[in-house]
Amino acid sequence: MSANPQHSPAGRRALVVGGSTGIGRGVADAWAAAGLDVTVLSRSRPTGPGADALRWSAVDLGDSAAAHAALARAAAGPLHAVCYAAVSYGTRRALFDETGEHEWRHQVEVNLNGLWLTLSATLGPLRRAGTGVFLGISSEVVYNAGPGRAGYAATKAAAAALLDSVAQEENDRAGDGIRVVQALPAGMVDTPGIRRRRPADFDYGDYMVPADFAPLARELVTADPSVHHGDSLVVEGGGRWHSVREARPVSQSRVLTA
Repeated sequence: MSANPQHSPAGRRALVVGGSTGIGRGVADAWAAAGLDVTVLSRSRPTGPGADALRWSAVDLGDSAAAHAALARAAAGPLHAVCYAAVSYGTRRALFDETGEHEWRHQVEVNLNGLWLTLSATLGPLRRAGTGVFLGISSEVVYNAGPGRAGYAATKAAAAALLDSVAQEENDRAGDGIRVVQALPAGMVDTPGIRRRRPADFDYGDYMVPADFAPLARELVTADPSVHHGDSLVVEGGGRWHSVREARPVSQSRVLTA
């Protein structure tokens, strides 16, 4: 879709939670390149090419009180686009019996409660913007539960259901409803979080990269986002995407061996 004046990014503010690396960084860079004033909330400061175009504030989503305060500050002014990309995969793929309560609670705090806090802080400012869009980064585990990923799958599925519910509620608002979109990668993505879980000599040649999310991110702020409202979009390598209604994502599960 081509851009139109109604959705011109000029003078618009965006917030990306979990945007210093990975898919969130791909979204943040795309929105900044489109002309939005982008703030990133994350544990680490964005670095590398494009980092100077991003504002940054530290946040630890494992600390609900601190996260609530940071989000309130970030949402104090007008907001036109928000992306929630923060994620906790867990330290490694492990069977349920091998996963401790601390790791489970951390995944709940980041993958689910952090999303709830972000929605709570930003829905009002997005509605006031008139054309606000909320982008949630989802996962194929929502559709493909698998071994060794119980906590990740459960929290991501709950997060997807939360966003689906909010999207339906926004349908019933008169004139000021926001657009809620979810996006997920078709395959594995080369990110620092994934690299921490792979051997040093691992070949990432067939992995996606965060920039694959840039075309969709740009469309959501330069074209009419109502086209995708309430949908989950599977992003493929090279930046193409399709709705999960057309084809479900392929499972990335693998059999765990002792």
